[in-house]
Amino acid sequence: MLTWVAAKAQEKVSPDAFEKGMHKPGVQLLDVRTAEEFRTGYLPDALQADFTNKEEFFSRIRHVDKHKPVYIYCLSGGRSAAAAKWMRSNGYTNVVEMEGGIISWKKAGKTLTGSDKNPQMTISAYASAVSVKGWVLVDVGAAWCPPCRKMEPVVQQLVSDKKLKRVNVDGGKDADVMKTINAGTLPTFLLYKDGKEVWRKEGLVTMEAFLAAMK
Repeated sequence: MLTWVAAKAQEKVSPDAFEKGMHKPGVQLLDVRTAEEFRTGYLPDALQADFTNKEEFFSRIRHVDKHKPVYIYCLSGGRSAAAAKWMRSNGYTNVVEMEGGIISWKKAGKTLTGSDKNPQMTISAYASAVSVKGWVLVDVGAAWCPPCRKMEPVVQQLVSDKKLKRVNVDGGKDADVMKTINAGTLPTFLLYKDGKEVWRKEGLVTMEAFLAAMK
């Protein structure tokens, strides 16, 4: 029983442990983000199979050896957890997830290869954007993030109805800002009033919750 518990505990590891383990002989590295996310930067020698595109995922996963270790990651850990669960149920004997995904990897100061050369938002630019009179909505998300897409109509309506200034923080690129404001989940919403943060919420948020926060 103790051996089983220890093994289960190692199914999800920190970026440091993940980095150490992925360089061991025979390890297969699997990135389950979208191709667009992959192009923003990835871990060296990673295979890419979009878990949200089932046809692509199942086509590519056939080429991953079930009997060799698979180190798997996504942006924040959600998709890799779902993919790893499916893989373990379908004969993959050793699947290790990176806790917190690429967001945690970047927060730990680690670099990626193949990164987009476009500059990320600076901390000073962010500070300037939120340091205004009135309400500002900060949306930490990405176009390829499913819950972010689901929230977009709500956010657009809120911004329109309340005449809010909206500041978009790219969850796949603006690592310095995300670390500064301690935003590690997509989406994360922050409300500023007169330059001060007064409210934040992770994940899906109802219009009623937004309006209540602004009373």
